Amino acid sequence: MRLKDLLRFKNIVIQCHDNPDADALASGYALKWFFEKNGKDVRFIYRGRNEIKKSNLTIMVKKLEIPIEYVPFISTEEQPDLLITVDCQYGEKNVTKTEAKKVAIIDHHRKLVETDNILSNINSELGSCATVVWKMLKEEGYDPNENKFVATALYYGLYTDTNRLSEVSHPIDRDMLDSLNFNKAIVTEMSNSNISLNELQITGKAILNYEYHDSNKYLVIEAEPCDPSILGVISDFALETEGVDVCVAFYVNAYEVKFSVRSCSKEVYANELAAFLADGMGGGGGHILKAGGTIKPELLTKPAKDLIRERLALYYDTYLVIYAKDTTLDTSRMKRYSKIQQTLGTVRLADVFPVGTHINIRTLEGDVDTVINEEAYLMIGIEGEIYPISEQKVKSSYEFTNFVYTRDFEYEPRIRNSGTGEIKYVLPFAKTVRSLGSSIIFAKPLEQPVKLFTAWTEDKYYSGRVGDYIAVRADDEHDIYIINRDIMDKSYKPF
Repeated sequence: MRLKDLLRFKNIVIQCHDNPDADALASGYALKWFFEKNGKDVRFIYRGRNEIKKSNLTIMVKKLEIPIEYVPFISTEEQPDLLITVDCQYGEKNVTKTEAKKVAIIDHHRKLVETDNILSNINSELGSCATVVWKMLKEEGYDPNENKFVATALYYGLYTDTNRLSEVSHPIDRDMLDSLNFNKAIVTEMSNSNISLNELQITGKAILNYEYHDSNKYLVIEAEPCDPSILGVISDFALETEGVDVCVAFYVNAYEVKFSVRSCSKEVYANELAAFLADGMGGGGGHILKAGGTIKPELLTKPAKDLIRERLALYYDTYLVIYAKDTTLDTSRMKRYSKIQQTLGTVRLADVFPVGTHINIRTLEGDVDTVINEEAYLMIGIEGEIYPISEQKVKSSYEFTNFVYTRDFEYEPRIRNSGTGEIKYVLPFAKTVRSLGSSIIFAKPLEQPVKLFTAWTEDKYYSGRVGDYIAVRADDEHDIYIINRDIMDKSYKPF
């Protein structure tokens, strides 16, 4: 569903969930702005038992001039031609049902309702509904920066729904952050009014009842149900404690188990741990140092605290940590492989921006910050993965062809000049190369998950799952790396 598909309706009502949060307010506000620019009669409402009282939200509504109405009752005569539920799904228990001739859903949570007869745009990969709406606006050629209040609302929606941006993981979320021209003073005012005296008390009580696990230096802290940002406050504060490398703070309410993860250990990525904790029962993600997630309470088979305890213990017992610089693998138990001749893509970074430029390379797999030099290239792998490579390795392992390189991506990689903000897409600069098949490696499938610190990246590790391959170049015993199981058979053959 696109926004232009909704312009055929005359009388439109946008409804967010009961007890709206900043993301719901931002999303509905941006939608109302779009429809009004197209000359539509539109209302933005919320229902339920309670009016907005939280201090940061009252500031948001007042300072950003959000025209939202509290409507506890709607008569049948007021039934709209189109009802759009935003940041929620029509029929869910957290949104009071409003009758309408036609219903549309715009949301970023996991799909929970049947949408066969409902127009919908549900993208659970994104960090906020504000991002979903921003993307829809951009697809129609609208720039929220035309209205700085709308841009500020969208920024704050993502900011609050991702625990002060600590859980942002999708590149589209990051694209929105890069693009918005928001009012920093208002965001600061809202952020500094985010905790009430009651929430201060919740924070204190939670920290006093911490659970410390000395073997792996982590804390588990359970809080009362609260605004999700309070979990970030708790875990940020707890991580400053001597002898604490990781903290997981969480609460349980009727709708979700919400948790926040913080790490200052290079052997533990917060986003990886968050995904591990929620695996099969919800979702988790974010940054290497700060992350979080949600577990669906209806999927729990035991108390949430017991589940988190067990999964944390399992996480630490699961991984083997390898430092390539200090490790020599026993190749007598590994098979020899040579590279299969294949066609890939490569980009010389100096063709994109001048040598010396600080850049950010954005892909679906994450961001890479680097400085362009004469030797810097990017490879576009067989599965579309992007990784840096030196000119020497490109020329020793590949030959350039005259073919045009084309590729379809779920999210097309792009490069941003960190100094000027200018963005260029990767594909227009890509050249096609063919592997020479001369590289010999030793490799074997992993029998347990691995965290590998390569000889060139001692501060960041690469994760390998059971069934992925650990490999080492025959001509360099410390050039150890992980090969995804889905890529191995397409890239290498027994030698």
